[in-house]
Amino acid sequence: MPDVNQAYVDQHIHDYEGIIVRSKITLYEDTLQKAHKLKFIGRPGSGLDLIDLNYCRENGVAVCRSATSNSNAVAEHALGMLLAWMNHIVRANNEIKNMVWRREENRGFEIMGKTVGIIGFGNTGSRFAKKLQGLDVEILAYDKYKVGYANELPYVQESNLEEICKKADILSFHLPLNEETKYYLNTDLITAFEKPILVINTSRGPIINTQALINGLDRGQLRGACLDVLENESPLEYGDIESDMYTNLFSRDNVLLTPHIAGWSEKSKIQMESFLLDEIKQKVIV
Repeated sequence: MPDVNQAYVDQHIHDYEGIIVRSKITLYEDTLQKAHKLKFIGRPGSGLDLIDLNYCRENGVAVCRSATSNSNAVAEHALGMLLAWMNHIVRANNEIKNMVWRREENRGFEIMGKTVGIIGFGNTGSRFAKKLQGLDVEILAYDKYKVGYANELPYVQESNLEEICKKADILSFHLPLNEETKYYLNTDLITAFEKPILVINTSRGPIINTQALINGLDRGQLRGACLDVLENESPLEYGDIESDMYTNLFSRDNVLLTPHIAGWSEKSKIQMESFLLDEIKQKVIV
């Protein structure tokens, strides 16, 4: 039902025993209080930031997701953005199609010998590290809530934020969005890096403070950004301030953008549905 919106869900959720939601619907307490029959919520993919998890726990509503279904797609996309950025592939492609032939200006950077910091080492972070294996990079991983996660990955070094700030050339975020991780990349963190870095974000847009990102680019503290996600992903709803901010961001040659499609491959689409069905069967259907 492509016409389903938040107002429709709010009006009809009292009839539902189960609901499967994607990004445009939020299930916070004000909506869930109306769902007297609700037994489960299904979420294709891994993000649960649009669901009031505390309310669900307290009221016996099972929350199901297909957490690993698109991790490979995300990792491949992050690697693709990284290599495209370092070799100016998008810019060079656009120039040639406009009859502009610039070789020296599009001289790229090799990833070999660089240090990649990975913040968050869950399904996508660990998969991204596997994609980097064999590219002759140093991989530093930091996950606040895990220890021993790289014991079976000899090409990954468990690290901390301080060491990543000291050594990283490239920083990739693989975090869920919550109160703790919102604006994880802010002015203070950007300033803490000892050399200019390339930032990759394929997790959630509000992990990065957009204005702080722009300021970091202006000051040369950031070499560039590869962003599959944005703080606000509804361009038609931008106010004047947001419009100016994103116009600034989008105009930059050193910023590479895609429209939240990192986990949106043909294969992951099938896997998200299949994995989610299995999860619902295990948690709900007895």
